[in-house]
Amino acid sequence: MNDENYTTSFLVEQTPEQAFHAIADPRAWWSRAIEGDTDKLGAVFYYHYQDLHRCVLKTTEFVPGKKVCWHVLHNDFNFTEDETEWTGTDIVFEIARRGTQTEVRFEHIGLVPAYECYSVCSDAWGTYVRGSLRDLIATGEGAPNPIEEIVARVRGKARAA
Repeated sequence: MNDENYTTSFLVEQTPEQAFHAIADPRAWWSRAIEGDTDKLGAVFYYHYQDLHRCVLKTTEFVPGKKVCWHVLHNDFNFTEDETEWTGTDIVFEIARRGTQTEVRFEHIGLVPAYECYSVCSDAWGTYVRGSLRDLIATGEGAPNPIEEIVARVRGKARAA
């Protein structure tokens, strides 16, 4: 059985401090629906995506320009037999200068191929981290999930048309 954690990384031209500030603002790259503080040690925040995924995270490491770590206190999936697969896992961002560039290394410790959600979650993290977060750092514009009320309004308008 493969127990390797999900990991990815990317390089950007911006500084470690710019990368750190972007990571600490997951509303700008992960989901606009995140509730609670995300930018200080010990902060607890809530993420949800429709009725598919809900979790509570706590910031356990917050080292400016170097590292952010979130511990998953509670998790609910509605698409896996074990709804709590993420509970007790850690989401880690490590930031380092590599020559003239900055490397952001992402690891979801505990998200392993044995998990039923691994394929879906690793694809999603790839989109959010290598896509939206990287874009936020590089251009100032991420592509987070919108607040669900906005999605519902847009869908309602589309149906009415």
